Amino acid sequence: MYNLILYNVYLLFNQKQMDYLKLENQACFPVYALSRVLTAHYKPILDGIDLTYPQYLVMLILWEHQELSVKEIGEKLLLDSGTLTPLLKKLENKQLISRTRSTADERVLMIRLSKNGATLKKKAVSVPESFKCSLGLSIEEMGALRDTINIILNRTKQINK
Repeated sequence: MYNLILYNVYLLFNQKQMDYLKLENQACFPVYALSRVLTAHYKPILDGIDLTYPQYLVMLILWEHQELSVKEIGEKLLLDSGTLTPLLKKLENKQLISRTRSTADERVLMIRLSKNGATLKKKAVSVPESFKCSLGLSIEEMGALRDTINIILNRTKQINK
C-alpha cells in the first residue's frame, strides 16, 4: 500500500513537471508571439513611409540623436552589427542616412541622419497614433503595457550581464 501511495505521488509530481513543458504554460511564448504579431501589424502603417519595422526603429533612434555609431545603435536596439549592417545599407540606399568612418577612430562607423531622413520624421509623426488606434488601446493601456514589458526587459538584461 505504501509503495502504491509513493508511486501515485511520483506520477502526480512527474505529471506536474510535464505540464511545465506545455506550450500554453510558457511565459515567453506569448511575448514572442506578440512581438511577431505586432511587428506584422506595423507593416501596413509603415508601408506609408516606405520603412520596415527594423528600419523604423533605427530611424526613431536617429530622429532623437541625429548621429550615433553602429555599436551605439546596436546597444539601443539589442542587435549585433551583422544584423544592422544590411539594414543600414538599405537606409543609406534610400538616402535616409549616411555612413562614415569616425575621424577619431577609423574602426568606428558613424551613422548620421540625412536631410531626407529628417524630412521623413514629419511623415512618421502619425505612426504611433495610427498604431495605437489600430489596436483599440487607450493611451493608458499602451503605457501600462510598455511599462510592464520594460520592467521584464530590464530585469532580464540585468540577469544576463
